[in-house]
Amino acid sequence: MSQPSAENLPFLGWVSELTRTQVHALTRIARHEGLSSEDALDAIQEAFHTYLQLPHARSLSDDREDSRALLSVLVRNTARNMRRRHHRAMPHEDVDTVQELSAPQPPADELLVLAEDHVKLRGCVNKLNEVQRHVVTMRMLEEVTGAEVARELSLTPGHVAVLLHRAKAELQRCVMS
Repeated sequence: MSQPSAENLPFLGWVSELTRTQVHALTRIARHEGLSSEDALDAIQEAFHTYLQLPHARSLSDDREDSRALLSVLVRNTARNMRRRHHRAMPHEDVDTVQELSAPQPPADELLVLAEDHVKLRGCVNKLNEVQRHVVTMRMLEEVTGAEVARELSLTPGHVAVLLHRAKAELQRCVMS
């Protein structure tokens, strides 16, 4: 195995010194860009690799502040590229879903009328007695069969049907008033 030449030792020593002294600052930069700890180290390694391939990397070893600044920029750009590639690799919504979301919504005055009707209906439901409220809730909202409602409330199916019929009539009177 060959030994590094004498002229490479100062440069390699400078690179390892730069690595030791700047790893925390570079990690903060990558983490600030939204990378995990592991991804931050990958970004730093990739930035160092890019840095060492630059034709003027050797000449920068004389100016430590410029080399630190350049390395910081390389880490930041690498982190942003990694984050962007990760985002693009994630599954995205199909066009139909986006079109559904952008479908026109009813005007505010219609939404207000619907909200007022909803509040009025909830008030009318709350005026029903407890058994009627349960029957209406289970049959109309939860869509439970009459037989299941009867079994759950310990009633006969006929009694459930009568309670539902009377509750509907009462709700209709209440809503119309």
